[in-house]
Amino acid sequence: MSDVSAELSVRPLSRDGDGSAQPGPAVAGADVADYFALLKPRVMSLVLFTALVGLVVAPGTIHPWLAMVALLCIAVGAGASGALNMWFDADIDAVMQRTASRPIPRGEIAPGEALGFGLTLSVGAVAAMGVLVNWTAAGLLAGTIAFYVLVYTIWLKRRTPQNIVIGGAAGAFPPMVGWAAVTGTVDLDSLALFAIIFMWTPPHFWALALYRSEDYRRAGVPMMPVVAGGDETRRQILIYSVLLVATTMLPYVLGFAGVAYLAVAIALGALFIVAAWRVYRIRTGRQADRAAKQMFGYSVLYLFMLFVMLLAEHSLSWTGIAL
Repeated sequence: MSDVSAELSVRPLSRDGDGSAQPGPAVAGADVADYFALLKPRVMSLVLFTALVGLVVAPGTIHPWLAMVALLCIAVGAGASGALNMWFDADIDAVMQRTASRPIPRGEIAPGEALGFGLTLSVGAVAAMGVLVNWTAAGLLAGTIAFYVLVYTIWLKRRTPQNIVIGGAAGAFPPMVGWAAVTGTVDLDSLALFAIIFMWTPPHFWALALYRSEDYRRAGVPMMPVVAGGDETRRQILIYSVLLVATTMLPYVLGFAGVAYLAVAIALGALFIVAAWRVYRIRTGRQADRAAKQMFGYSVLYLFMLFVMLLAEHSLSWTGIAL
């Protein structure tokens, strides 16, 4: 291997002003915190929580130790997806303000190390889920990882403004994995949980993309505001927000959520649509960025509270208390 090739093999890629790939800073000694950052812990925490809700809401029972194993496998699988995403996206992460501090752009971890780390965790998580829990849940977990890495990260992200619409399915699978860990099956109720997160993802990420559009433009990622413009993005956010709120009624309609969940879903949904309407109406100046930031922040709380209510209803039902 030539000196240049050897150098590039241990140095992350970034892009200079003309968009050409350039080696980043030399790789230093990574510590535990760097590898933990590769797992995208904030994303992992949301994945783990929605999977927990799917596990608790599912009919039937599972031994507490097996439930813990299933959740650990889901968490590790989510982290593995994050590491593989950072491996492939090292070049664009280096030129985006939001991601420039990740371990590979900072030169703390080489891309090849992140690739090996992610693949090892992926295989381990799927194998453990299959051997210790069941192979339906393992298959769904494998599909989730593959979809996020191969379909979203490698295929869609750099090619189409619909990247987050289609690719959002990866983030919607975890409650189905939790459900399958208990039941060994996929049914209509678990698909309803999938649908809620699937419909939530576009308005959530497009709100972020509105006030980070220059970041995406500089990196060459065709997010909706970059390709279709801010006005069309705002229109799509409003449309998807209305569809999302309608979708959140499914747990009540299908009978695995009660009146308390329905009331909270309606109230939170009304606020979500108000936030989307503000983003749609306020299109210029700092107020526009502020409206988008507020909607992005609220969207996280919104999804969390919906799933908290599902969790609360089913947890209290075990004690004989009905909401």
